[in-house]
Amino acid sequence: MSQAKTVQITFDCEDPRAVAKFWQVALGYQDPPVPEGFGSWDEFNAALPSEQQGSAWAAEDPDGVGPRMYFQRVPEEKTTKNRVHLDIRTGTGLTGDERLAALDAEARRLEALGARRLQLLKADGINESCQVMQDIEGNEFCLD
Repeated sequence: MSQAKTVQITFDCEDPRAVAKFWQVALGYQDPPVPEGFGSWDEFNAALPSEQQGSAWAAEDPDGVGPRMYFQRVPEEKTTKNRVHLDIRTGTGLTGDERLAALDAEARRLEALGARRLQLLKADGINESCQVMQDIEGNEFCLD
């Protein structure tokens, strides 16, 4: 029996390129290499049939450590809370005011990219503080 070796995270979205660019900046990711025979992703996209243009985008960790992210256009809008979400590990090892300051600094950086803060979950004696956010299309994620 074989086991999965790698994971790709797929986002359903309205504007794959815009959502991919948000996550690239948020995580320090980049576009994958341009397919052979094309000078740029824009050139590749222009070569697709019109109904497929702009329908997908990807982001990769330049160090090859994090999972590849794939963004695909879907016709329906997001309507409910995510069942799975990403955590951006911002305050690892930090507690109290130091952790809150780190979460706030990262939240401000991501708000400048179009993210929105939802709820700050303060430390409760079991879990440390966590900032719930939304990306530019409303997908929830946490700064923890």
